[in-house]
Amino acid sequence: MDDSLTKRAAVVDTLPTVFGYLGIAIAFGVIARASGFSTITVILMSVIIYAGSAQFTTVSMLAAGSPIASIVFATFMVNSRMILMSTTVVPYFKKDSLGKGMLIGTLLTDESFALAMNKLNYTNGKMNFSWFNTENIISYSTWVIATMIGALLGNFIEDPKKLGLDFANVAMFIGLLYLQVNSDKALNKTLQVIVVLLTLVLTYISTIILPASLVIIAVTLIGCTMGMVIKHVFF
Repeated sequence: MDDSLTKRAAVVDTLPTVFGYLGIAIAFGVIARASGFSTITVILMSVIIYAGSAQFTTVSMLAAGSPIASIVFATFMVNSRMILMSTTVVPYFKKDSLGKGMLIGTLLTDESFALAMNKLNYTNGKMNFSWFNTENIISYSTWVIATMIGALLGNFIEDPKKLGLDFANVAMFIGLLYLQVNSDKALNKTLQVIVVLLTLVLTYISTIILPASLVIIAVTLIGCTMGMVIKHVFF
């Protein structure tokens, strides 16, 4: 990764995350197909919903015969963290049109957000539509294509966990976290490690006392607040 914000640079920067998308999207395709949904329905879920964890939730709730209103609400709650991510990204596109901003927000994912935040470490805090949009399109295309592959393989794979596909997304985020800590020169490494450990503890506690759909939002808000306090008081 370098300081270039061209489309070509976006392609190179995004390639490492593609493998993560492949693993989790194929797993989704396999699981959704095994749950009784047709291949075209599974593919359309990724084309229209395009939200990893929310898609798994949708499949399980549809298979269980849950009311549509409940499914819509659950999907919103699971994906509500995107509101926080979008507000973080917005300042970098104030000079762009509303349409471009909506396109960035529509295709924004956890992975593309994390990659973009890491990219800022190399560009002195600069970002543009061309780089971000290219990253998003690659991610979206990979997700849809991988879902298609998974749906087709669903007739032959009964349990995707046996292949380790369920760990692909976790592994990708571990890699992104390493790159973020290693490349961010603006923050003290000790501070970053403390915040990472604090986030782990908060996540563990939150999964015990909060609904799964609220964990990420709660940990983000509390973690960022505590991290800011620790930075200003001790660093």
